[in-house]
Amino acid sequence: MHPNNVTFTQFRSAINNAARDVDRHHVLVLAAGLSYYFVMALFPALILFAALVAYLPIPDLFNQALEILGHFIPPDSMGLVRKIVADVISPGRGTFLSFGIIGTLWATSGGFSAMMDALNVSYDVPETRPFWKTRPLALLLAALTGTLFIAALALMIMGPDYGGKIAGKIHLGPAFVASWPYLRWGIAIAFAILAIELLYFLGPNVKQRFGCTLPGAITALICWIGLSHVLGIYFRSFANFNRTYGTLAAAVALMVWLYWSGFAILLGAELNAELVTACGAPRLPLKEMVQKSAEAEAAGADLAA
Repeated sequence: MHPNNVTFTQFRSAINNAARDVDRHHVLVLAAGLSYYFVMALFPALILFAALVAYLPIPDLFNQALEILGHFIPPDSMGLVRKIVADVISPGRGTFLSFGIIGTLWATSGGFSAMMDALNVSYDVPETRPFWKTRPLALLLAALTGTLFIAALALMIMGPDYGGKIAGKIHLGPAFVASWPYLRWGIAIAFAILAIELLYFLGPNVKQRFGCTLPGAITALICWIGLSHVLGIYFRSFANFNRTYGTLAAAVALMVWLYWSGFAILLGAELNAELVTACGAPRLPLKEMVQKSAEAEAAGADLAA
């Protein structure tokens, strides 16, 4: 049975089991570890983003993208992010490209490599893939998800005028122009979900069908948006990190936001893993799944003979 075709009872059971696995798999502890790797990967990723968007035909795309991110990242932390990125890519420091795209991708992939290990815990499987496979896969995930998120941010920034330009180039009617303000947000959300789904599909050491990870990806995105807004209210109205942490307040707030971002991603992975179990599919390492598939095919050939 396909995980997307489970019954309501199975889905409810999967949610309950995923909630229990949050404690059993120490998801909060894993999220704390991921927040460290996310900090190490965040600024190289933003620097790479700043370099790449310069080639897109959208004026001031990077600053507008940071404005959108400012709705999710704590205000003090957003100021820290802007300062560090502006310092690195300022003319006095040389352009980003002197740092090298490959080097920046490598630094960014560290966060994805840590995420792959955490996803294996969610699926209760060991990591049997060698380093020469997992690290390039982390690089690929960094590139793919980064591209999708850049596309999503670009669509969010594109105003009504771009709908008319697109319609003129590909000969679409006024209906497209009228629906563009809503269509661009729908496509942007779809790109964000696809980015998370790619992480779930390629990250853990299990064999899955593409699309089976969709429920967890949607759950993760909803939880991430919800948690980001709750944290924003908390930081603006209740928290007083400046008094407690002084000059470290912005960095601590950023770590807290990244911590709950990692939690949202792992929560979606826990749901996907339980949906696989609800369907009766074994959660085996990719290598063992391939071996079992080969053995089943061989047994079928013997019976046919």
